[in-house]
Amino acid sequence: MAAVTKDPVEDPVIHILWINAGLSCDGDSVSLTAAMQPSIEEIVTGTLPGLPKIAVHWPLIDFECGPVGGADTFIEWFFKGERGEIDPFVLVVEGSIPNESIKPEGYWCGFGDDPATGQPITTSEWIDRLAPKALAVVAIGTCATYGGIHAMEGNPTGAMGVPDYLGWDWKSQAGIPIVCVPGCPIQPDNFSETLTYLLYQAAGSAPMIPLDDKLRPTWLFGATVHEGCDRAGYYEQGQFAHTYDSPKCLVKLGCWGPVVKCNVPKRGWMNGIGGCPNVGGICIACTMPGFPDKFMPFMDEPPGARVSVTASGAYGVLIRKLRSVTAHTVDEEPKWRRAGRSLTTGYRPPW
Repeated sequence: MAAVTKDPVEDPVIHILWINAGLSCDGDSVSLTAAMQPSIEEIVTGTLPGLPKIAVHWPLIDFECGPVGGADTFIEWFFKGERGEIDPFVLVVEGSIPNESIKPEGYWCGFGDDPATGQPITTSEWIDRLAPKALAVVAIGTCATYGGIHAMEGNPTGAMGVPDYLGWDWKSQAGIPIVCVPGCPIQPDNFSETLTYLLYQAAGSAPMIPLDDKLRPTWLFGATVHEGCDRAGYYEQGQFAHTYDSPKCLVKLGCWGPVVKCNVPKRGWMNGIGGCPNVGGICIACTMPGFPDKFMPFMDEPPGARVSVTASGAYGVLIRKLRSVTAHTVDEEPKWRRAGRSLTTGYRPPW
């Protein structure tokens, strides 16, 4: 009698449900198309070793899905997530979350229609439905992480970030806190790398994702703009730019780099090229929870910078003088390298 063989059990597909219906400009989705380390194509096609098989339901690239009534309705994947028919899934939220409770009629933003009522389902209601069932919830961009532009003082929507909406201590059913990857827009590789880490974690190949107290990945946001900036040496020497075409430190022109947690100057923007201070732009602190209110007006010298710039200026004069003396002695050849009839190489015969 022939032995009965069983088909190997395939690992489950991890679905990524992407809601870009918060208050936003979709700039984070657009920015992510420039990711290279890894690229979106590498993630989606599973070319990275050990990466679990995934299915991405993201309006920007889900070309197989059509509108409501089409052959494969895009919004149906989100209903499947709510019904528990796709498990596990990662919920990605783009855009800030408005406070629908302060809207007496209508709604601030929505995503698809409720089949029972024919009325739009608000973005906040989708989060209520999907977040409790998600493997992880990821907020992409400063709007989704901390509220961003839409949450400025005086806004009529009551906009907030995902941690403000769900709670800063919220954790998924897998015990994963909300993962915040801020940026206005997001630095593309920062997000693709974070998403890849979570997928490896889901596959059991990585430990719990390390986050700081503002829920940012620590390896990406553990250092300041200043610490990775090519202009930092000028700050130390008390040399500051007064115009935007200068290569010197931009603090006096309004750069918040010394206190802002961001790796853009070190990583660049695309393929290692670009990044705000790298191309002459000041850091306006777009990765910080207080953005933009705490950092305006953007082109003015930051309050604390006046004291530090003054101290650095006085200190820098002395440092530059000492370094010039040292440089004068080392910026020339050794004395034995001279043309002449005698041997002046510094070689001493042993006999």
